[in-house]
Amino acid sequence: MPVVVLVDTNVWISAFINPHGFPAKVKDAWLAGEFDVVVSMPLLEELVDVLHRPRIKDKYGFTDDETEEYLRLIAEQAISVKASGDFKVCRDPDDDLILETALVGKANYAVSRDDDIKADEDLIAHMKARGVKVLTVSQFLRKLKVGEL
Repeated sequence: MPVVVLVDTNVWISAFINPHGFPAKVKDAWLAGEFDVVVSMPLLEELVDVLHRPRIKDKYGFTDDETEEYLRLIAEQAISVKASGDFKVCRDPDDDLILETALVGKANYAVSRDDDIKADEDLIAHMKARGVKVLTVSQFLRKLKVGEL
């Protein structure tokens, strides 16, 4: 059974902005078939919103075609699940939707750069008890490298 990973929106955005950084290595490993990714409509909508913000487009100079191609890649190749919005354990409701996507999608891992997720020990324990290990990007890449997934 393949490993399933929830990749947080902030990781997707970082991978798009910097194709040579650690978040991009997560994206590249996914595209190489090392694991499956789970997404939900709220996660995709957040990605669309952030990547179409004028300050992001202006600062990094991405074209609409590049942005749409990236979004289409994720939407078409990831496993899509429905998040109801009923999961309420985070300070930030947007993070609840991210973590609910991991649970509904039966993810083994949730990879995030968000301190509200990756630094909240109670939240990490709660997710672990439900079968989802919360990891930072570098922690996840280390597991990939040594074949621990």
